[in-house]
Amino acid sequence: MPDAPQRRETPLATSSDVPRATYRLQFHKDFPFSAGRDLAPYLAELGISHVYASPILTARAGSIHGYDVVDYDAINPELGGEAAFEQMAAALRGQGIGIILDIVPNHMAVGGSDNRLWLDLLKHGRNSAYADWFDVDFETPDPQLTGKVHAPFLGEPYREVLASGALSLVIHDGGYAVSYGEHLFPIRPEDQAEIAAAGVDAFRDADRLDALLSRQNFVLDWWRNAGDRINWRRFFDVTQLAAVRMEEPAAFAAQHAVALGLYRDGLIEGLRIDHIDGLADPAAYCANLRRHLDTLQRQRPEGLRESRALLLVEKILAPGERLPGGWDVDGSTGYDFMDQVSALQHDPAASGSLSAHWAVLSGRPRDFHPEEEMARHEVLSHAFDGQRERLVDALEEAGAAQRDAEGLTRSALRRAVTALTAQMRAYRSYATGRDDGVGAGEAVQAALTAALSGPVADAPALRFVASVIAGEGAETQRPARITAIRRFNQLAAPLAAKAVEDTAFYRYGRLLSRNDVGFDAQRLGMGPDAFHALMRQRADGAPDSMLATATHDHKRGEDVRARLAVLSEIPREWMAATQRWRQLAEPIRPDGLDPADEHMFQQMLIGAWPLGLAADDAAGLDQLAGRLGGWWRKALREGKLRSSWAAPNEGYEEQALQFATDALNPAKAGDFLRAVAAFVGRIERPGALNGLVQMALRCTAPGFPDSYQGTEFWDFSLVDPDNRRPVDFAARKIALAQHLSLDLLTESWRDGRIKQALLRKLLRFRQSAPALFAQGSYEPLEVEGAQAENALAFLRRDGDAAMLVVVARCCAEGMGEGDGLVPGGHWWGDTHVALPEAVRLGEAVIGPEMQGQGGLAVGAALPIVPVGVWALERG
Repeated sequence: MPDAPQRRETPLATSSDVPRATYRLQFHKDFPFSAGRDLAPYLAELGISHVYASPILTARAGSIHGYDVVDYDAINPELGGEAAFEQMAAALRGQGIGIILDIVPNHMAVGGSDNRLWLDLLKHGRNSAYADWFDVDFETPDPQLTGKVHAPFLGEPYREVLASGALSLVIHDGGYAVSYGEHLFPIRPEDQAEIAAAGVDAFRDADRLDALLSRQNFVLDWWRNAGDRINWRRFFDVTQLAAVRMEEPAAFAAQHAVALGLYRDGLIEGLRIDHIDGLADPAAYCANLRRHLDTLQRQRPEGLRESRALLLVEKILAPGERLPGGWDVDGSTGYDFMDQVSALQHDPAASGSLSAHWAVLSGRPRDFHPEEEMARHEVLSHAFDGQRERLVDALEEAGAAQRDAEGLTRSALRRAVTALTAQMRAYRSYATGRDDGVGAGEAVQAALTAALSGPVADAPALRFVASVIAGEGAETQRPARITAIRRFNQLAAPLAAKAVEDTAFYRYGRLLSRNDVGFDAQRLGMGPDAFHALMRQRADGAPDSMLATATHDHKRGEDVRARLAVLSEIPREWMAATQRWRQLAEPIRPDGLDPADEHMFQQMLIGAWPLGLAADDAAGLDQLAGRLGGWWRKALREGKLRSSWAAPNEGYEEQALQFATDALNPAKAGDFLRAVAAFVGRIERPGALNGLVQMALRCTAPGFPDSYQGTEFWDFSLVDPDNRRPVDFAARKIALAQHLSLDLLTESWRDGRIKQALLRKLLRFRQSAPALFAQGSYEPLEVEGAQAENALAFLRRDGDAAMLVVVARCCAEGMGEGDGLVPGGHWWGDTHVALPEAVRLGEAVIGPEMQGQGGLAVGAALPIVPVGVWALERG
C-alpha cells in the first residue's frame, strides 16, 4: 500500500455510486480551485452530481491542462494547493456534488529544470533511485548510448551547440550542472571534485567541456534525432514527456499517493486514468489500483464505505472493440459514444458522392483506410524508428530458435512489424505473455490477414511476429516474449494516436465532422437500426460508462460537428456551394494554395461561424479569422503534407493564414462572405437540431452523461487551445436562474439558453429516477411512415419505472423557411412511433402532454424541439 497524506477530517456526504451526471472542469492558474468552488451552486442547480476534474498534481509552471506533471508529492500550488482543493471539495459537498479525479500514470514532464526525479536520473544514470521508474533501455545497441540516457533537447547538432558557447557549467543543488536554455543536465558525482578544484570558468573551453560531457550519464543530442536514437519511452513522440513504468511498485506508490489519500479521506469518489494504452500491462495496473481502492474503501468516512470507487479509463476503442471485462473498471470516458451519436446524425447515403468529390478535388485517396495506412508508414519511420528497432530486438530474442529454423532475417522481421502495425485498427493487443489465457485479440488477427493480402507480403515473418504477439512459443522464451508484447503494444498505441488522430485526420477532408478523437472516419454515417444495436450492447456490457460529446481533446466542438453533419444530407448543394465560393475567392487566393486545404478551411469556416454573425461585422469576422488561423496552422503541421512541427513551412502557412484573414475581411471578400453567411443560414437550424438531439441522447442512452465546461450553451470551439478558452459562467448562471420555458427560449434559440434548459430538464429527470438510468434496459421502437428514417425512438425500463424517448435526425429537407428548430407536422405526414400495447404515456418531461397508445405521431410529439421524453404510466 503506498503512503498517503495524513488523514483529513472532511468527510463527504455524497455517495460514490455511479454518477448521475458529470461536469468537466479544466483547472489552471487562471481557473483555480476557488473558481470551481464558486460554481458549486450553479452545478447543483444544473443537475450535476460529480465534478470531473482535470489533473491536479504539480505540473510544469503555467500548464493549461495539467498533464505535464513534474512532482508527485503535492497538489499544484498554481491551482491553490491542498487547502484550496479541500475548500472546493467542501463547497461541492455542501451541494451534494462529488469529484472524479483525472490522473496521469503514463508519463511525467521532463527536460527543463523542474523535475527532480528526471534530474536525478541524468545525474546518476542507472544508479539513480529512479532508474527503474523511467522506461530507459540502458542496454541499447547504440555504443554511444549504452549505459546512458539519451538527452535530445538541443536545438542544433551537438557540435554546433558546443562551439557556440550555449552550453555552460553552473552551480546547481550543491553541485554542478550544464545549463542550456531552460534545461539543466546535472554532472555525475564522480566529476564534482574536479570541477570544484578547477572552477567553473575552466570549463568555458569547449574541448574541456566536451571531455567532461563525454563522461556523463547522459548524451546530449539534437532534438531531430530523438525518433531514431532515443532509448527511453516517451508519451507518443513528445520528448518533453517521459513514460513512467507503473509496473515498478515504488513508481506506482509515488504516483498514486495523493489521489489515494484524497479517496480515503472522502474528498473524491473515483479516478479517471489517462492514456491507459500507454502502460505496459493495463490489466495488471487496473487490478493493482482496484485492490488499493477497495482496501481504502473500508477506511473512508462513515456513510461512504458501501460503494466501490468509480474507475474509468481513457481508451480509444476501435469499431467492434469492447473494454476487457477482466480489467475490473466501470467503463471508458465516452469517445466511442461520441463517434456513434455523430455517425447517427450523418446520412450514410452521401458517402459515395462526398468521397468521390474529395478524391477529385484533393488527388488523395477517396477512402480513409488507405490514407491511414500511408500515415502509419510515414510516422513509424520518422517518429518511432528507434522503438521499432527495439521491438525487433525483442522479437529476435523471443524466438531465436524458431527464427533461425525458418531463416528469418532481421530485415524480414522489421518489414513484418511495419506491415502489421500499418494494418492495426486498434490501439493494442490484449496479450500479456503470461499464463492467463488472454490472447492477442481480433485486431491483431485482422491486421495479420490484411498484411498477408499485400502483394509482397512476407508470410513466414508476418506469422512469426503475430505468433509472438499472441503469446505463443516455448516456455523458456516467456520473459523475452513478454518484453516483445510490451514493446509491440507500446509502439502500436502511440503510432495509432500520431498517425491517425494527428496526421490522417488532418489529411482526409471528405467531411471533417467525422474526424475526431476515437472516431471511425471510414464510416460516414449509420441508420437508426445500427445505432440501436450499439446502444443495446452498451446497456448489456457497459452501462456505467461515461457518455461524452465534447472533451478537452476534441478537434471540433460538438455543435461544429452537429452543423457539419447537415452537409451529408445535402451533398450536391454543398459541393455546388464550395465551387461557387472558390470562384468568389479567386481575387484573394494566393498562388499555390492547395485546393484540399481550402476545402477543409471552407468546412471549418461554416462549422465554426458564430450564430448571429453578419457578413459585414468586421470586428466579429476578424475574431473568427484569428481563431481559424490558429486551427489552420496546427492542421497544416499535423497533416505533415505541406508543413510540419519538425520542419515548419512558414511561407506556405503565412499564405494560408493571409487567405483566411482576407476571406473574412468584408472590404476584400464581401461577395464571398455574403454567400457563406447565406449558406450558414441554410444549415444553422438543422445543425442546432442535431446539437440538441446529441445532447439529449447523451442524457438518455445507457451510461452517464458528461458535460465539458461551457457546452451547456452552443459549442462552436475548434481544436485546443481554442476549446480551452475561458467560459462565461456569469451568463450561464443568469440564464439558469431565469427558469424560462422551452416555448419562450425557442424564440431566442441562437443565444444557447435553450440547450442549457433542455439539459437541466433531462438531468433533473435523471435525478428523479436514478435506478431507471443506472440499470434500465434499452428497447428500440419501430418508427413507421413517410419519414421513418428521420426519427429514432426507444424505451428505457426498470421494473415499474419507464420512459419513452423520441428524437429527430437528418431533417434538413423538412426545415424550410422560418425560424423553428423542427420540421412542420405536414412534413412528417403519417410518420409515427409504434408503441407496444402495454405502453401508455404519462408525464411529459420534454414535449407536449399526449395520449399515446398503439401509435405516437412524430409530428405532434416534436412540435417545438427535436426531442421528446415521456415518463410511462405504471401498469
